[in-house]
Amino acid sequence: MEYRFTTLNEDITIEQIVTVHYFEFLKDYRFTGERHNFWEFLYVDKGTIIVCAEDQEHILKRGDIIFHKPNEWHNNIANGQIAPNVVVIAFACNSPSMRFFENRVLQIGDAEKNLMAKILREAGKAFSSRLDDPFSTFLEKRENSPFGSEQMIKISLEQMLLQLIRRHDAPTEDTRLSTSVKENSEQDILAKILSFLQQNVRSKISLDDVCAHTLFSRSYIQRLFKHQMGTSIMDYYKHLKIDEAKMMIREGKYNFTQISELLSYASIHHFSRHFKEITDMTPSEYASSVKVKI
Repeated sequence: MEYRFTTLNEDITIEQIVTVHYFEFLKDYRFTGERHNFWEFLYVDKGTIIVCAEDQEHILKRGDIIFHKPNEWHNNIANGQIAPNVVVIAFACNSPSMRFFENRVLQIGDAEKNLMAKILREAGKAFSSRLDDPFSTFLEKRENSPFGSEQMIKISLEQMLLQLIRRHDAPTEDTRLSTSVKENSEQDILAKILSFLQQNVRSKISLDDVCAHTLFSRSYIQRLFKHQMGTSIMDYYKHLKIDEAKMMIREGKYNFTQISELLSYASIHHFSRHFKEITDMTPSEYASSVKVKI
């Protein structure tokens, strides 16, 4: 038999990565603006941010992503009320398919969010540069980084971009799945858990509450969550609470005692101990570090 090779098309190819950032901004953050000869996108993980691209102004909320094409002037500011968390990734790509993203603001789905989270995790492993340093203009490679970490960033970023284009071109593709299959898919169950945790970040819930909400057993949801997210449900919930606390500290509306009460902690001491356990800083140290950094 004579075999024949098939060359696979690459509709989007990331040639180089420039920066990978995850920023926690103050509520009055302002960036004066810039332009550069590579692609960049900004994704709002929490809060709200105002983005200007050339002469267009956009108000982006959680789940929104905006792309800046090469040499497009852009800046961004917080709205003075909500302290936003944003992901900013800059990269070089000359693929013609990237024209799809010009002058676009999109909403991303759970699949793209998971890929973005993977990019951030792998960037933390592959590079020693701090992802929250606003003055960083390049990525310093880490010695003895895990095998394949840089390629995982490239693959995940390419897949995220491809999925965004495909979802736009075929928005009804998911509806081909039957309702029963979709509701019981692992990704749907995971999304249901994540949504429940986020909605109750200021409450006090237990693993049994999560089980009651999803109608699945403790062992099943624990195994599923650990496999998909790399951590336990309640540990993830603890980190969510601290992320919420950090945002409230940056907004400056409440003192630490009020924040601990709003997040349903038993006491300010419990809150402070938990905060230091997660961030390796006290709430006061975090507040000071953010002001200095920004």
